[in-house]
Amino acid sequence: MRAAMCFSHLQLPRCQIHTLCGSWWKKVNDLSKRQENISNFRLLGSNIYGLQGGRDRRWTNKSLSTNTEGKNVVSRKTTNISQQITDVSSFTHSNLNTSSVEIGACKSVHIEQKIAEKKDISKCTTVIVFDIETTGFSRENHRIIEIAFRDLSGGVDSTFQTLVNPDKIVTNPDIHGISTYMVSKPGVPRMKDLIPILLQYVRSRQKPGGQILLVAHNGKAFDVPFLISEFNRWSYEIPSDWHFVDTMSPARELMKAEGSTLSSKSLQALREYYNIPLVGNAHRAMSDVNVLALVLQKMTRDLKLTVPCLLENYSFTASEIINNSKKKKNSR
Repeated sequence: MRAAMCFSHLQLPRCQIHTLCGSWWKKVNDLSKRQENISNFRLLGSNIYGLQGGRDRRWTNKSLSTNTEGKNVVSRKTTNISQQITDVSSFTHSNLNTSSVEIGACKSVHIEQKIAEKKDISKCTTVIVFDIETTGFSRENHRIIEIAFRDLSGGVDSTFQTLVNPDKIVTNPDIHGISTYMVSKPGVPRMKDLIPILLQYVRSRQKPGGQILLVAHNGKAFDVPFLISEFNRWSYEIPSDWHFVDTMSPARELMKAEGSTLSSKSLQALREYYNIPLVGNAHRAMSDVNVLALVLQKMTRDLKLTVPCLLENYSFTASEIINNSKKKKNSR
């Protein structure tokens, strides 16, 4: 994808991102005949796996009973004693039945409540796959030169892609095919102008009262720290309600899964494992985003990972990355 794409609804201050982005979902489905399909995308929802590790279980209430029928007792008061035993038996049996129903009902209500909560989380969470290309690996010395986002819920303006002018010479065009000439063209924004647009794009995709889940491959070690550095450089902070998931973690689990033939955690290995055709050039931001969107769909299906599960067990925030980095520096 040679040309950079832009967010059409949002105005970039004093510059213009120079390619229109639109409703990716419809377009991708339209491209299915040309093997550019990301059709039927969905992460597993709570309606399928209401509880982690299995399907919903039905609770049944079994009545408890006690057998208090006594043996014959030689006494003038046999009838009275028998009647008392019968009364006690009836009373105990009734109480135990009631307790059993109450316990079973409480458990059932608790399970149903959990399922309902997970359904709500799945519905109100916005999942956005993203990728960046850079001039190198050092967050201090190198810069972002391309960025792409894709909101997996689809709709109008669900994609965002642009080249970024790093005000530096691009010394690694052999990696991604992006040259100094491409990022120096008029209309290619600098990061300081782009950050407010990125923030507004993500906010525009966020559902009322919902959460943002940003997914990147090798995001914990590369993409997210790079974003943090770029934001800090221009006196911005990553919003505290942005949650990130690095797909390297579930990829490790997939490699260990019984019968798995996956030999590497790399995005290319995952693409080949799932027989996903490469559309465009590898190591271009939107091309990698498209591949990761399909990998995420298939990997969450194989590992039975729901959106609540991703949030609870795999997600992290920018502040956690910053704090861990500080701890490492202090321990040296």
